[in-house]
Amino acid sequence: MTTRYILALDQGTTSSRAIVFDQEGGIVALAQRPFEQLFPQPGWVEHRPEDIWNSQIGAAREALRQSGLTARDIAAIGLTNQRETTLIWDRTTGEPLGNAIVWQCRRTAARCDALRAQPVAQTIQAKTGLVVDAYFSASKAEWLLEHWPDARRRAEAGELAFGTVDTWLLWQLTGGRVHATDVTNASRTMLFDIHQLTWDAELCSLFSIPMAMLPTVVPSSGYLGETSPEIFGDAIPISGLAGDQQAALFGQMCARVGMAKNTYGTGCFLLLHTGTKPCLSQQSLLSTVAWRLGDAPAEYALEGSVFIAGAAVQWLRDGLQLIGGAAETEAVARSVPDTDGVVFVPAFVGLGAPYWDPHARGLIAGLTRGTTRAHLVRAALEAIAYQTRDVVEAMLTDARQALGAGFALTELRVDGGAAANDFLMQFQADVLGVPVVRPTVTETTAAGAAYLAGLGSGFWRDLPEVTAVWRSERIFTPSPDGSTRQTGYAAWLDAVRRTQRL
Repeated sequence: MTTRYILALDQGTTSSRAIVFDQEGGIVALAQRPFEQLFPQPGWVEHRPEDIWNSQIGAAREALRQSGLTARDIAAIGLTNQRETTLIWDRTTGEPLGNAIVWQCRRTAARCDALRAQPVAQTIQAKTGLVVDAYFSASKAEWLLEHWPDARRRAEAGELAFGTVDTWLLWQLTGGRVHATDVTNASRTMLFDIHQLTWDAELCSLFSIPMAMLPTVVPSSGYLGETSPEIFGDAIPISGLAGDQQAALFGQMCARVGMAKNTYGTGCFLLLHTGTKPCLSQQSLLSTVAWRLGDAPAEYALEGSVFIAGAAVQWLRDGLQLIGGAAETEAVARSVPDTDGVVFVPAFVGLGAPYWDPHARGLIAGLTRGTTRAHLVRAALEAIAYQTRDVVEAMLTDARQALGAGFALTELRVDGGAAANDFLMQFQADVLGVPVVRPTVTETTAAGAAYLAGLGSGFWRDLPEVTAVWRSERIFTPSPDGSTRQTGYAAWLDAVRRTQRL
């Protein structure tokens, strides 16, 4: 091909990013545009749809300017997005029905609490792989239809379009010609049967969502349409689409069954590739579509979320003012040989997977007169690794049911801001007893979108060629001292039990 670049659009919760990748998987240019977060009531979180679009298109144009490229140099666009955030708009005018309801928004929590108490909750989990929660899109769309005048009639008449952020951006990029979502984003709505790969009429009826407003579901890789020429000066094919965590799994090239990645951000998202059949969790994890490449069978993953990871370090900085920034935590943690018995459980908003205890609260145990700032900082970093092990242990239990009793994790691929912390990554390897692998390109969410688009457009021939593009920057090998690993984890589990009794 004469074109040598892929443009990845990475639409996140607080900012939109655009990255130009070359054929070797290297980053040529990166641009980022933040946008405003709206909190109209306690527990409510919204985004203006126009802010999502303007920040994303602004970042894309800036990345092209930085790289000195034009639309004709771009082989294809790959798109990845914050998941679950919900929008409804007019099919004719493109005018949104109010603001987007963000995945963090808890306004529909009471509705979901009521559903969890009913037998239908088991039906929802069996069909969607999800636990009933306000996190997902269905109750958000239901709320919008109930609170905007005449919305339900208009939806039933086919006048309104529903979508998550990927669908909204795809609609905008194509000038309203394409109303579609991919299988990964559809699987996060709580309206999609992950076994049949179709919208489910029973679930749509449960949430009073007219099926006429739903987007077409497409594969994650393959031709989806092309941009309107006026946006970039020429039309560009769009051939990759996936939700952010699935894109990161693909960006880490976890293409074989049993491979896993963990993204260390404000929280942690750990995904394990489980193959071409959903692995429904008995450990309160989520089963989700990982991706679908063209006409090939869909592939699936188990997902576990840690609510507070990097946010614990932010608390040490902003709440206790023990550190000036996250970058100094590595040196501070290394200044002491251990935590001297201090254990920090950062359950500020309850505990996520596998506990799902919203009532648990944070705890620091083992304090003495000898406890120093360094012990607390080290305990905060260790807590991130221990929470990750909690999720891994739950995943292994589920995976052994589905993949065989002998299944074992052989490595963990890592990305996200905290993955740059060498102390944390080494401690993570020690706690898990498996190598922790950090890639050369840590922008794995955008890389995953680029890889999907490159495969879908022929920029890369096949999966082995993309796999060869991915490279590790460093491998952290676990310490052979397993007794120390078990002692520290036992103290962690005891501390977690205490948080649940507070």
